[in-house]
Amino acid sequence: METDAVPRRRPVPRRGPWQETVRIGAAAVVGVLLWLLTGSMLPRGCAADSCSWYVTGDPLVALGCLTAVAWRRRFPVPVALAVTVASAASALATGAALLAIGSLAARRRPAEIAPVVAAFVVAPLFTTGLYPVERSPGSPWIQLGLQLLTAGFAVATGWAVGARRAEVLSLRERARGAEREQAALADRARVLERNRIAREMHDSLAHRISLVALQAGALDHRPDLPDEERAVLVRGIADGSYRALEDLRDVLGVLRAEQPDRPAPPRPSYDRVPALVDDARASGMDVTLTVDTAGEPPDAVGDLCYRVVREALTNAAKHAPGAPVRVTLDGAPGGALGIVVRNGPAARTRTGPPASGYGLPGLAERVRAVGGTIGHHPAPDGGFTLTARLPWPEDEPGPRPSTDEPERTAGKDEPARPPRHGPARPSLPGDEPERRS
Repeated sequence: METDAVPRRRPVPRRGPWQETVRIGAAAVVGVLLWLLTGSMLPRGCAADSCSWYVTGDPLVALGCLTAVAWRRRFPVPVALAVTVASAASALATGAALLAIGSLAARRRPAEIAPVVAAFVVAPLFTTGLYPVERSPGSPWIQLGLQLLTAGFAVATGWAVGARRAEVLSLRERARGAEREQAALADRARVLERNRIAREMHDSLAHRISLVALQAGALDHRPDLPDEERAVLVRGIADGSYRALEDLRDVLGVLRAEQPDRPAPPRPSYDRVPALVDDARASGMDVTLTVDTAGEPPDAVGDLCYRVVREALTNAAKHAPGAPVRVTLDGAPGGALGIVVRNGPAARTRTGPPASGYGLPGLAERVRAVGGTIGHHPAPDGGFTLTARLPWPEDEPGPRPSTDEPERTAGKDEPARPPRHGPARPSLPGDEPERRS
């Protein structure tokens, strides 16, 4: 019953003039056939006296009924009731009555159909005197049966048409709903992709540009640097700018459909954290990395670990230039990977780029998405501390380090790792890098 009730509230689609003309023309053809059949049963030569209604009144009533059925969609019940009652006095109007009954049945409302069918069946009993046709004693019952059978055929046809129309309307509405849902999903996917690209650009470019700004600030802060060290810093600025452009091309390359074979940029991972610290140290930061973990965490945890350390180093370079930074990683499978990044107060006036305000909130979203926690607060000495704990499942061990090379250890006397696109920077006064793993 719910399926039938929904289409009733929908407006019936308007038909073109040609479709309406075809239906009324078909009703007229049916009426003409019945009118000729009735005329064949009349006595010969009665047209001038007792059969005058057949040649005058019957066509006029039929013309009025065919005109009225054109309004059946606007006034379905009154038009159907009037046409069925009038068709009792006009054989030529029978086709119009069947069209009105079928159109009303297409609405599939029994309370409206029943009185119209009753009028169509009973009304001809009161107009038998209009046509001088000899009838057998049981003819009224035969006439009632024929009228009821004809009305039932019209109702069944109209009901089937209405059911088909409701099904088509339902399918169209479902198709429109599916299109709207698909469009909404596509819009949401585009928004999520834009947010992901914005985060990638912020995480990568902000880190590179902060290191470039740190080196430029060192040039301005240390005018007494020897020419060799100054040249190294200049090369570091050029190298950092080049890497920033590479990162930008990698991120934007995802959006270029004409380069489907372009290799994807390397994803952050746990084993790249030492290289990240070395790059920061080569750019002039005083960074110490302490690693006390049992193995390597899963890829998802390592990805977040890299991002947390990178964001912390970026903030330290921007907000506390020249301050010592200590990065500590500890944890084991079945527990959590702890990350602590502490930096002291700024050693010189801040010269880095302005803060965007999106780094830590975006990082907090990533950490909470995997069930971790993150916090940050200023230290009593004027520095800053960022802590994070990422769940480390026991049944998902990360990749083991390669056995081809011995494990690296570094102490206070180890030289800084050179950047990928330039020679190593000589140690500045006060730089004592220290790394334990």
